[in-house]
Amino acid sequence: MAYDGKLLRRAQAKYEEDRSRHEEEMARRREAIFLRQPRLRDIDRELKATMAKIIRSALVRGTDPSGAIEVLRDENLSLQKERAGLLRAMGLPEDALEEKPLCPLCEDRGYRKNGEVCRCLREYYAREQKKELSRLLDLGNQSFESFSLDWYSDAERPETGISDRENMDRTKRVCRRFADNFAPGKSANLLLFGPPGLGKTHLSAAIAREVSDGGFSVVYDTAGHVFSCFEAEKFGREEERESGVERILGCDLLILDDLGTEMVTTFVQSALYQLVNGRLISGKKTVVNTNLTPYQLGERYSPQVQSRFEGEYRILPFFGEDIRKLRRKQM
Repeated sequence: MAYDGKLLRRAQAKYEEDRSRHEEEMARRREAIFLRQPRLRDIDRELKATMAKIIRSALVRGTDPSGAIEVLRDENLSLQKERAGLLRAMGLPEDALEEKPLCPLCEDRGYRKNGEVCRCLREYYAREQKKELSRLLDLGNQSFESFSLDWYSDAERPETGISDRENMDRTKRVCRRFADNFAPGKSANLLLFGPPGLGKTHLSAAIAREVSDGGFSVVYDTAGHVFSCFEAEKFGREEERESGVERILGCDLLILDDLGTEMVTTFVQSALYQLVNGRLISGKKTVVNTNLTPYQLGERYSPQVQSRFEGEYRILPFFGEDIRKLRRKQM
């Protein structure tokens, strides 16, 4: 999984806050037990002192420390036995005074011994990512379950041979399979095209939600902002690099919204080709939303971009009546 550095830092900060709260809660729990049975505090101190003695004895040079270590070990076991008996008498488990980490896999470090991000920290990252996505998309309401086919006509279109509803039913199923079976390097890319108000953003939000819940990194951004990030990278505007090209190229799934609404320049044409081709080469997946047909995209950007879309993307046309207008009529 590729990580957005900004989101990972936020996740780590939240992780550290919860770890500190957990440690404070453990300390309060231990203190409450010691107040109920003061002998347990003494045993705790003696056990720590005994462990220090064992370590010192093991480090003594020139003498055989094994005999001393065995005596100290017996003292340690005797103290542990006394502690367990006192805790049982209080109706508490024998490990009630142990400092237990929230995550036994990494012992609350956030990273495994091999350097990989632990599952616990990934969960924090996923929550921060969902917050970021929710800032741009209505993840709370825009899901596959809430995507209604009732807004689409069931009358057959002569030019397509199917109805708007049949087309959108198929499109929804394709998007659902894409999200459910998402895997970098395996899933197809998607090109969603058609007039405004037909559900492209809704299905994109549903995809973002499911893929993010699956533990993958997702970036949703408009084409205009993406191209401004490429410009910042080229012209060295440091203040804009934080959420720039590395984040866009490195995420597991990029959802590029409103392609075709930005001003087209030679730089934008080159940046789009670099983006599309670079993610294809690296096996990173992309969903593109646009009001333009693949042919119009080729005219606007380049035949090479059109070729990549037609050859490497599953093309999903959206047609029907503007849902926003239909809703206003019912109000």
